[in-house]
Amino acid sequence: MKIAFYTLGCKLNFAETSSLGRALMERGHTRAKKDEQADICIINTCSVTDTADHKDRQIIHRLHRQHPGAILIVTGCYAQLKPDEIAHIEGVDYVLGQNEKFHLPEFIAQIEQSVSRRQTSVVHTSPIRESDDFYGAYSHDDRTRCFIKIQDGCNYFCSYCTIPLARGKSRNPSIDTIVQEATQALQGGAKELILSGVNIGDFGHSTHERFIDLLRALDAIDHADFRIRISSCEPNLLSDEIIDFVAQSRHFAPHFHIPLQSGSNTVLQIMGRRYTRELFAERVAHIKSVMPHAFIGVDCMVGVRGETAECWAEYVEFIEALPVSQLHVFTYSERANTRMLTMDLEVIPQRERERRSRQLHAISARKTEQFYREHEGYRAVVLWEGSQKQKEDVERIMYGFTENYIKVSCPYDKTKINTFETVIL
Repeated sequence: MKIAFYTLGCKLNFAETSSLGRALMERGHTRAKKDEQADICIINTCSVTDTADHKDRQIIHRLHRQHPGAILIVTGCYAQLKPDEIAHIEGVDYVLGQNEKFHLPEFIAQIEQSVSRRQTSVVHTSPIRESDDFYGAYSHDDRTRCFIKIQDGCNYFCSYCTIPLARGKSRNPSIDTIVQEATQALQGGAKELILSGVNIGDFGHSTHERFIDLLRALDAIDHADFRIRISSCEPNLLSDEIIDFVAQSRHFAPHFHIPLQSGSNTVLQIMGRRYTRELFAERVAHIKSVMPHAFIGVDCMVGVRGETAECWAEYVEFIEALPVSQLHVFTYSERANTRMLTMDLEVIPQRERERRSRQLHAISARKTEQFYREHEGYRAVVLWEGSQKQKEDVERIMYGFTENYIKVSCPYDKTKINTFETVIL
């Protein structure tokens, strides 16, 4: 069968879709080419905000129009949280929960044996919070990057968040298993590994191992020319021991992504976060003390309930003072079954939420520009990726990222793809 895949949301979703695709290809299925009619469309959804849900529905409608004869299978976080809502969308044939999606090859084999197509949507989900199952995954991005799933689920239950309901409890494979997957990816041509998960600093719940020991094992892999990036890690779990190790390691990049969510301690407490802004500032300061050139990305949320004008002013002042490189800004949206909806708090109007989002985006742009200016003349190592043709009258160019995540470009040279090169910025 010809299968079309569409993935929304985080890198973890993309890694899982990639692994599922490989499993299906090994069973003789093929990927539908662009503009080719698919027999099956698989949509791996996100549900972190209302906007994400809206995008999910848009994609479902679009694929139903583009592939009118295809069987539509919807899975992922939106499918786990709101399966019945999806089942009522025109064109949807099957809704699969988080665990059920990892049985797609067997499920599609059953579909192939069906005599006739079902007239109503079929839902297959199970209580994800009760599951101890971990399904590994990794994905290649043009063979240059490889996103490796090292952890799934979350035990934190922040007051605004549905991820524990969509992804289940924190669980992980063994260090040995991850090292084997990483080694396979490197042998397959990957030059950069990105450690991905829902709450990766919480690694170890299933195996009673430590995150720092995983980092040490990966850094010890006997393979030439590769680097590793750590994806988002909670500030209370990003210990000085981890930061110091990255600073002196052979393969880990000086690049951190740390969720802040708010620069007001009052709002952090409302959110149920497990740190203060003072601890966050200490983590950033320590990174900069041992890795002055490190790139630090920060997750920020705006407009949550209880984020008064005074709290917002504190937040902005705190962000302005932080020596970070980029902000990843989310606008709060009310999510069913979250504690925040039960709290008697000031509700921020949607227009004000959007204004605050624009304000943080402007701060982010200034900080990124400043970070780039500070590194003019800096000697760095770029991993070159593919090419992009911007316009018909513009020559093809290729892009790459330095170890500290500065994006650079040069005229297209096929021989450079997936290679490291030392440059002066």
